[in-house]
Amino acid sequence: MAKDVIYEIGLEELPARFIDDAEKQLAEKTEVWLKELRISYDSIISFSTPRRLAVLIKEVSEEQTTIEEEAKGPAEKIAKDADGNWTKAAIGFTKGQGKTVDDIFTKEIKGTTYIFVKKRIEGKSSIDLLPDFKVIIESIQFGKNMRWATQTLRYARPIRWLTALYGEEVIPFEVAGVKTGNVTYGHRFLGKKIILKNPGEYQSSLFENYVVADSKEREGLILEGIKQLEEKEGYQIPIDQELLNEVRNLVEFPTVFAGSFEERFLQLPSEVLITSMKEHQRYFPVRAIDGELLPYFVGVRNGNSYALDTVIKGNEKVLHARLSDAQFFYEEDQKQPINHYIKKLERVVFQEKLGTISEKVKRVVNITEQLTKELNMDTEDAAHAVRSAEVCKFDLMTNMVNEFTELQGIIGEKYALRYGEDQTVAKAIREHYLPKQANGNLPQSVAGSIVSIADKLDTIVGCISVGLTPTGSQDPYGLRRQATGILRILKDRQWNISIEKLLDITESLYVTLDIEQGNREQVTKELQEFFKLRAAYLLKEMTIEQDVIQAVLSKEIGLIGYSQAKAGCLSEKRNDDKFKFVQEALVRILNLANKTNQTKIDPSYFETASEKALYEKFQTVSMKYKEAVQSKDAPQALAILSELAESIHEFFEKNMVMAENEELRNNRLSLVNNIAQLIMDYADLTDIEWKQTF
Repeated sequence: MAKDVIYEIGLEELPARFIDDAEKQLAEKTEVWLKELRISYDSIISFSTPRRLAVLIKEVSEEQTTIEEEAKGPAEKIAKDADGNWTKAAIGFTKGQGKTVDDIFTKEIKGTTYIFVKKRIEGKSSIDLLPDFKVIIESIQFGKNMRWATQTLRYARPIRWLTALYGEEVIPFEVAGVKTGNVTYGHRFLGKKIILKNPGEYQSSLFENYVVADSKEREGLILEGIKQLEEKEGYQIPIDQELLNEVRNLVEFPTVFAGSFEERFLQLPSEVLITSMKEHQRYFPVRAIDGELLPYFVGVRNGNSYALDTVIKGNEKVLHARLSDAQFFYEEDQKQPINHYIKKLERVVFQEKLGTISEKVKRVVNITEQLTKELNMDTEDAAHAVRSAEVCKFDLMTNMVNEFTELQGIIGEKYALRYGEDQTVAKAIREHYLPKQANGNLPQSVAGSIVSIADKLDTIVGCISVGLTPTGSQDPYGLRRQATGILRILKDRQWNISIEKLLDITESLYVTLDIEQGNREQVTKELQEFFKLRAAYLLKEMTIEQDVIQAVLSKEIGLIGYSQAKAGCLSEKRNDDKFKFVQEALVRILNLANKTNQTKIDPSYFETASEKALYEKFQTVSMKYKEAVQSKDAPQALAILSELAESIHEFFEKNMVMAENEELRNNRLSLVNNIAQLIMDYADLTDIEWKQTF
């Protein structure tokens, strides 16, 4: 008879950011584990709160599924001797399977006959297998782990209890010194110890003890409470999904409440108020119907509504203190001019090997100046970009950013406007930190885009030059994110400057600096490979196949937008039967080009009409191809290269390239090599796994 199973891991409060992923891992690993054990079940339901991770498995069978399978032995020629008798190999094989030679039968696989036996694997009792779940518990990965007491297990937080039931029966095992039982615990302050009679009582028993085990149900309760406040008070509470996810994972029994703060604090920049509420206190800001920020906030209590007025007053008091500090800092900061903060950057280290933030700013200004020249920017835009670079970090020295680090750039924009800086410059101060995540918002202004690239280039080239290349999952300076940001900005702006040129500009600066650096040639190679990996990541996100990515990035990244367009074209063509004629011609050229490095063509050595025709076609195609490249028209460039196909096939059919005459052979190879260089400018087509037709 099928029974339900409950496994629960009781923990000290988990960080909210770990919970969703841990619950997902638990459910997915449980599903795979049951499949491998051949234990049938009806469904898996996962649960999570700050103090627990759990899975309820419905209708678990009493025993494994019994299966019959064929066991493959040695080839028949090894299993039988010359007289047709079974050899020791055959006898040993059948004995190992619990069978005899009388059970042998043969099957042919790829032209070879092998011996087989059928064996029946009886299903074991589920209760004997379910204790192995301890492996699943120990395998859950967290963003950060710890050890406790004398335990060797590394986990996000110490395990305090383990609940494991198969029907009414405890599933016996032990993890980190904690033995399983039929006991779980309710809310830390409102609940009590719970003795479960069976898994079906799990959710209801916890709810009676002020624990809503289903995270989505807690989210629903929070949203319902917010909606009721909106209807009652007539204001709106915008839902930040990231904040909602965090709050639901901070509480076991949510109760929504509203509080207020003094209207005078509304004179502060709205970003300061919102940061104080959301980032520091996990409150939802409140707005009027027209979107104006109101002097209210909405919080979520971990508990019931008992003495809620006292809770509200306590939260209001904490927020008042934070906002009072913010107001003081805001007023104090504005007593000093912008150059005061720029000067203070000289005393703050950016990175031990790379000097102060002030020195970094000077490098960013230098790179910005070079970029404005390379991009042929007009005088006004160039001046705005350079000024933005000069002041881009000043707000790091303000009291406000020291207290609210999340507001770097944002405060810089606010203060810059008050100091009389141009609006374009002020906006660029904020935007040069963008994108803040790999897929985050990009700078919208030209100045913001240029300074963002310059700042990120300096960090990446600087760190890799002094040996701080990211390894594995370790990337303390966020170099991968910043490289992705540079590529995305370049694609968005469609600027006619390659990654290789950007690196050359920045490295040319670094060779002049009095900084201990690695071998320049090795650093250059490392930087190029680093950016290629990020470019490959972006192409992969576009669902471009790995072989196409490799083909397009075989030489260099070049203009990222153009490279992405080329990859898209080749991805379409790789399985296109109509392109096969072209692909075979171009790939044949590339394969033969590896035979020599000859490149000088002498038309006087041409003997046949077909090689003359190919040479003439190549000259025409070369000119047209360069025009397509200039206009960054990837489909047109490939179409122009395709015009060579017929002439190439004719050439190979009518000519012996590797002729005995050395001068004739070298001339033909030179023609092949020149065509190959043109094709390689587009992509290395030999890297692509072209669709095969038989």
